This record gives sequence, C-alpha cells and structure tokens, in this order.
Amino acid sequence: MPTFNMRVFRGNKDGGEYREYAVEAEEGQVILDVIHTLQATQAQDLAVRWNCKAGKCGSCSAEINGKPRLMCMTRMSLFDAAAGAITVSPMKTFPLIKDLVTDVSFNYEIAKKIPAFKPRAPEADGTYRMMQEDIDRGQEFRKCIECFLCQDVCHVIRDHAENQPKFAGPRFFVRLAELDMHPLDTVDRLELARYDAGIGYCNITKCCSEVCPEEIHITDNAIIPLKERVADKYYDPIRWIGRKLKGK
Repeated sequence: MPTFNMRVFRGNKDGGEYREYAVEAEEGQVILDVIHTLQATQAQDLAVRWNCKAGKCGSCSAEINGKPRLMCMTRMSLFDAAAGAITVSPMKTFPLIKDLVTDVSFNYEIAKKIPAFKPRAPEADGTYRMMQEDIDRGQEFRKCIECFLCQDVCHVIRDHAENQPKFAGPRFFVRLAELDMHPLDTVDRLELARYDAGIGYCNITKCCSEVCPEEIHITDNAIIPLKERVADKYYDPIRWIGRKLKGK
C-alpha cells in the first residue's frame, strides 16, 4: 500500500497549525477513509464532520489542496504519493470550531428567511398540472445536498465577511430560483432576492458551479435567471413608469 504524507490542519478559533502525518491508503479509498485511519492510529482527537460517506449528506466538506471538495468523494488515486503532501483544511469561509469542523449555522439562519412554498388553488378537477420542463428544472435545483461548498468558494462571502448578513450566497439563490420558477407557487420573493439576499452582489464568476458535487448549473440556471427577473421587475423603465402611474 502506498504511504501518503497528509498535511492536516489542527486547531480552533484561537489559532492552529498544519501537522504532517504519514498514512497508508488502500486501493479505492477516499480522503475521508484516510482521515479515519489517521484518527484511529495517530490523532484520536482529530475533529471531522461526516455522516453518509456516499456524497449525499454534504457533511464532510473541506478544502483539499486548496480546492473545496467532499472528502468522501475525493479518491486517493487522484494523488501521487511521491508528489508531496496532501493538504486538508477546513472551509475558509465559515468560523472554525475545531480542526476540520466549521460553524455553518449562518446558512441555516439564511434559510429561515425564505418563505416556504405556497401553491395556488388546484384545477377544477382537484389536480395540479405542470409542464415536464418545469419539473425537470425544479429537480435540478433540488439535487442540492447543502454541502455549502458553493458558499465556501464564493468570494463575495469568502473574502468579505462583512457581506454575510446581507448576501445569501449561491446555495440560497438556488432555493429562491427553485421557488420563483415553480409554476404553482404564489409567493413573490423577488424583493427578498434583491434586498435581503443581495443578489446584486454576485458578479457571476461561476466558481460556485465549478465546485458543486451534484453538478447543478448554479450560475446559468439559477442566478442569472433570478437576476433577470429582479431586473425586469425593479429596473425595467416601462414597468417603473407603470408603477408610478398606479401609485406603487
């Protein structure tokens, strides 16, 4: 079995450092397997968050060689044992709790601000009808596993902590787009997207789409259409004149 040099962050909110460990890896293993081996043999107090180990819970998010990834979906075969240390660090965007575990509660506070789905009345026969393309669009958005890698890589949050209270981030633009594009939903969330979620701060670098483990086209299918809807409602001159005439 090849032996890998793992450079793992150890510390808490008060500070920390990277420590190096030599760990053997079996064929087919992923980064999370090696971290578990490390816990069992050399660093029993290493803190790491994980759950399903199948790429569906989003718990084991970290930064591997500087790139946000799921540890359970990053195979050791991607790395050359002779090429140098593999660096594993916590997500930079969120406050550190300990070692590889960060406080992602900011995301859950944002989620509370988004009004839930509220359907219109059913058809006369008591059923709801939707076009297949609307169903397909919603299913793409609902693939999100809330790993928050898109939140982690978004430079609007990552490099500017002051934006966190007023910028929801990519994960929640996906949620807002899912609801706003649903043909049966009756709630207008565009004002929330414009003000509380701060969609205007996004400058469409597509970094969020690049790290999504579910391959959701966050920028093209959620953020840009949502920006267009906000622009149509609030910045279209004809609509602006119409609102003025109606006294709105």
